[in-house]
Amino acid sequence: MKLSSIDITVFAVYVIGLICLALWISRSSKKDGADTEDYFLAGKSLPWWAIGASLIAANISAEQIIGMSGSGYALGLAIASYEWMAALTLILVGKYMLPIFLKNNIFTMPQYMEQRFDTRVKTIIALFWLAVYIFVNLTAVLWLGGLAIETVAGVDWMTGMCFLAAFSVVYSLYGGLKAVAYTDILQVVLLIFGGLLLSYLALVEVSAGEGAIAGFSILTDRLPGHFDMILSPDNPFYKDLPGVSVLFGGLWVMNFSYWGFNQYIIQRALAAKNEQEAQKGIMFAAYLKMLMPLIVVVPGIAAVILYPDLTSADQAYPSMMTLMPVGIKGLVFAALIAAIVSSLASMTNSISTIFTMDLYSKWKQGKSQHHYVQVGRIASLVSLIIALFIAEPLLGQFDQAFQYIQEFTGFFTPGIVVIFVMGMFWSKTSSTGAISAAIGAAVFSLVFKIFWPELPFMDRIGLIFLLCLALCIVVSLLTPNNQQNTCVSLDDVSFKTSSSFNIAAVGIIIILTALYYTWW
Repeated sequence: MKLSSIDITVFAVYVIGLICLALWISRSSKKDGADTEDYFLAGKSLPWWAIGASLIAANISAEQIIGMSGSGYALGLAIASYEWMAALTLILVGKYMLPIFLKNNIFTMPQYMEQRFDTRVKTIIALFWLAVYIFVNLTAVLWLGGLAIETVAGVDWMTGMCFLAAFSVVYSLYGGLKAVAYTDILQVVLLIFGGLLLSYLALVEVSAGEGAIAGFSILTDRLPGHFDMILSPDNPFYKDLPGVSVLFGGLWVMNFSYWGFNQYIIQRALAAKNEQEAQKGIMFAAYLKMLMPLIVVVPGIAAVILYPDLTSADQAYPSMMTLMPVGIKGLVFAALIAAIVSSLASMTNSISTIFTMDLYSKWKQGKSQHHYVQVGRIASLVSLIIALFIAEPLLGQFDQAFQYIQEFTGFFTPGIVVIFVMGMFWSKTSSTGAISAAIGAAVFSLVFKIFWPELPFMDRIGLIFLLCLALCIVVSLLTPNNQQNTCVSLDDVSFKTSSSFNIAAVGIIIILTALYYTWW
């Protein structure tokens, strides 16, 4: 598929407009320029709507849109559990974890580890997240983004990757998190508008012009298997989504790791004006997550009828874009690029925050605020350059980049979740116990992969989490109490939430119950 000159013009206007908006937002009223709080945490001034929009913009990227649409094509609505269970996870993060982080007044997740445990644990977590962001997330988003541009616009994938990297640098490098968060509002509006429009046109096409509701009815009638939320063991995709484990198993571990302890996600909430604004933003993001399957999964299911002979499931979303009229196609392409660039900007900002605040500032103490901000900008740029050079060698051998992300992070995710959860909610957790969980996760994962390869990935995550939890408890009980360094007692933290938060949470639970009851 190639874009017309009108589509290219629409896309160019979007790019120029976003850059101008970012540069305007990035202006600093301070004589000496932005300090570290301004650059890395947006001056702790973000309102709830900016937090919620930025959370979704950081989360939704090429692997999310193209990958989940492809999964919708291959296996159906069951893949939506990743989105809907994430909404439930966000409620728990906002109520029980966010207050602890905000009470500690931290910049980064590794910083909390240092306050709770010691420098060893902080360094391990910092190096882990830097490795994941640069060699897994940043690389995968660039690679998939380049392939998406090649598929949709006919531009060489390497040229596409360079464009994405340059685009994210131009609008985010100078302004830091503030520029990223506020421009994300525009990105999310465009993403949702474009996604809903594509879904509407797809359903209308399925119904041969009878309307979107008629089109959805045709999908459920002709593809009933694509609307099973809980897959049975005889389903060919059971290993990817192993039945009720989606609701009660390893997906919880993956969700808490991503939404609760992931720097480039939680950093937006840490930049809130106050705890109430942060919790409102979390809840706003939860409702937007509930909407995502309609935007990315439904077009994939519709493609089964409209394009039944695709050679690859991941071709579903680009193929559906051919339904868009001239001009609007450029706008939807801009929405796809918006999702990719938002994730790139978020990741590079978090890389610069962790590197500067957790590692460099400890090595070079006493430097000026301006110096640390400059170091952060250099770290962002270097991380993108590294990702550009290693993307093809690392990901060219994988059929699915999402598989690469899962395999790498899955080796460590259970241990990370154990460290944070036990450190936050069990005062006897020791530094040695935390380190043992981190090491245990890698060892257990390797053993399971070698000796029990047929075990579904999600079940493997759940079992390793339980093993790491037991290991952490045993080692902590054997460790002298003087190794503990609890910075803030839970007695100092209030988990009481506003009535609006509670009502919104109940609303999500009711909607989820109805969805799973309808398509169990």
